[in-house]
Amino acid sequence: MIVPCIDLMDGKVVQLVQGREKALEGDTPERMLERFRAFPEIQVIDLDAAIGSGSNDELVSFLASRAVCRVGGGVRSVERARALVGQGARQVIIGTSAFKANGVNTEFLGAVSDAIGRERVLIALDSKEGRITVKGWRESTNLTAEAVLNQIEPYCGGFLCTYVDKEGMLQGTDLDWFRRLRAATSLDITAAGGITTLDEIAALQDMRVHAALGMAIYTGRLDLDQLARLNG
Repeated sequence: MIVPCIDLMDGKVVQLVQGREKALEGDTPERMLERFRAFPEIQVIDLDAAIGSGSNDELVSFLASRAVCRVGGGVRSVERARALVGQGARQVIIGTSAFKANGVNTEFLGAVSDAIGRERVLIALDSKEGRITVKGWRESTNLTAEAVLNQIEPYCGGFLCTYVDKEGMLQGTDLDWFRRLRAATSLDITAAGGITTLDEIAALQDMRVHAALGMAIYTGRLDLDQLARLNG
């Protein structure tokens, strides 16, 4: 499955490079929904909520009520996860709060899983320089995605795995990393970060790994009509 991404910051649709530098702004949320109407699911990330500088709740609610969405950014409480589901999110993405200083935050993940259902939880494994990174990709942990997969499997329906080293750079992604992740779990994996070519998407599909696409779509590097046909 190919999943287009809508990232929100300051009330606008944006694309960032490695979660820091704004590279471009997209159309309005209404127009982005129209552009992505041929895709069965959309990924929505509230970047302001992720870094703790605010939120885009109204836009998240608007998008989640009009399309099948997986939603993340700033999910730091059970109440927040419940609220996103109440707004229409099919799945809730948990990143920073899935981890503690020295390991997995199993207590929090268990509480969210119990509250909204394991199948509605996606855990974000965002990797930079080989280590899981948190707080909007601004802080690194000592954990690797490969090392924690089995420990967090009981609390989720799948994983969103971002290769942050190439995020937004249109330089390709690390297919070998995704192969290692695929070999480590039977749950759904969505790949993100630097995916730029149809060949990379085909390789991921051969692995049974979904592809979340941002910059390559927004810059026109990949054609939406062609991607929609691949999704079929």
